[in-house]
Amino acid sequence: MQEHGSTPEQRQPRASRGTLATLLVVIALVAVLVAVMGILERKRANAALERYTSNTFAPPVSLIEPKLGSSAGEILLPGNIQAYTQAPIYARTTGYVKAWYHDIGSHVRKGDLLAVIETPELDQQLAQSRSELASAQSNAALARVTANRYEGLLKQNAVSQQDTDNATAQLQARNAEVTSAEANVKRLQELVSFERVVAPFDGVVTARNLDVGQLVTSTGSTTTQGAGIVTGSKPMFEVSALQKLRVYVSVPQVYAPDAKPGATAVLTLPQYPGKSFKGKLVRTSDAVDPATRTLLAEIEVENRTGELLPGSYTQVHLNVSTKAPALVIPVSAAILQPDGLYVAVVDANKRAHMVRVLPGRDTGATIEVLSGLEPGQKIVANPPDSLTDGEQVRVVSGTAPTTKQENE
Repeated sequence: MQEHGSTPEQRQPRASRGTLATLLVVIALVAVLVAVMGILERKRANAALERYTSNTFAPPVSLIEPKLGSSAGEILLPGNIQAYTQAPIYARTTGYVKAWYHDIGSHVRKGDLLAVIETPELDQQLAQSRSELASAQSNAALARVTANRYEGLLKQNAVSQQDTDNATAQLQARNAEVTSAEANVKRLQELVSFERVVAPFDGVVTARNLDVGQLVTSTGSTTTQGAGIVTGSKPMFEVSALQKLRVYVSVPQVYAPDAKPGATAVLTLPQYPGKSFKGKLVRTSDAVDPATRTLLAEIEVENRTGELLPGSYTQVHLNVSTKAPALVIPVSAAILQPDGLYVAVVDANKRAHMVRVLPGRDTGATIEVLSGLEPGQKIVANPPDSLTDGEQVRVVSGTAPTTKQENE
């Protein structure tokens, strides 16, 4: 006999369905596990990438500490050569350039004719003023005769005192008109004299900004752009006296006592290797610049041969008696900018700051720093060209600056 209930054929589908459900659950658990493992792995990768980025985004630098060396009896300072006298020459009258006679490089003497300006309107004004002066002089002469006649008639009681006073006042008025006309003629004569542009002193023409037929005004010359003429502020000529030159140097405060008028200075220039030029310190500003802590000094140097050119850079060798110590840095740590020499100083937050320094002697491998750095400051040994002020850096060698918390 068979028991009541489900038959084996009926129990088999139920078992199959249970196995399928179990399999689905296992598959779901495996999928969840794989997803969780993938998410965890992605998080670990992102964290590693963030750590790598934070460690490598800043440019790597190595730090060094400038060494303290003893200063020699001579300091080397950068200087700028300037013409002893330089004059931009502007037009004092309005007109057209008729001719010019000297170009750049021309040596001129005081009073030499540089250019001639045509001023037809001014010439006519001068002719008119002379006619007005002649008319005023004629009126004054007639008033003088009338006044003298009234004076004689008054003595004979032939005219009244009032008529005589009127004649005298008329004479004074005519004389005033003559004086005014004479002043106007002299003014226009002076303006006409400016048609001739002459050299103010002996020197060399270093610039010419005009050409024949060009319009010049009393406020400057003109420059041609395209088909039009645009009034500009450039001078017609620039003349420089080059027989003697001025050299300006900034002497560090520690050497200020040695910068006395009469001191001898030696100039060297890169275009003349192995050659030097002697100069004499003639004056100083007698005040230290609080921004740079330097004393401005002026040196005069003879230039009769014309070898020295104004605007050139020179190195000034100045003898000093003060044996002041100086910081020495390698040449690779120096950053040359158009306005001077800089070094990159790293602060406690590992940020680079560009600091301008005043260089001293340059041995080729090292440079003396006379001012701008303090002993113990860390600087970048070989700063990259892309390094900017305030940029975050990564110290890879050398001693990094420590913060107050790290010191504690």
